[in-house]
Amino acid sequence: MDSLLREVRPMVVRYCRARLARVSGLAHYSDDVAQEVCIALLSAIPRYQDRGRPFAAFVFGIAAHKVADTLRGAGRVEMVPTDSVPERPDEGPGPEEWTVRVIQARELLEELPEQQRKLLIMRVVAGLTADETGHVLGMSAGAVRVAQHRAIARLRQVAVANRLIP
Repeated sequence: MDSLLREVRPMVVRYCRARLARVSGLAHYSDDVAQEVCIALLSAIPRYQDRGRPFAAFVFGIAAHKVADTLRGAGRVEMVPTDSVPERPDEGPGPEEWTVRVIQARELLEELPEQQRKLLIMRVVAGLTADETGHVLGMSAGAVRVAQHRAIARLRQVAVANRLIP
């Protein structure tokens, strides 16, 4: 049984990963499903009858059923594990709002001069320090901070002019 499982398990894991990766949020269950397939295989071996088909067909039949069970279960319940359960609903913006905000931010950044746009992207988006940004742009860290302050002030003016903020 041990040598059989060593032979079969890698192909079962690949099969489960390939099938479950097609469904968003289920790829992380592939190892668990593969384990269930191996357990089911061990209990089904006494009933196995050689009918002239490859043994792998028998194994993949079990795997297909276990994957189907997982997919059916995913339709009923959200199966994404979490470290903790939130105490209240998320009041933050949903995906649509985030998308609108990203588009608006890009449009606002396009209103800035290229140097200010680069500086803000490096500092805010990429998270570079003032020293790192200064090294890239050929400025001192102090000059980066002053330029960042001015760029944010200009960005605020553009946002107010476009009625994005009061």
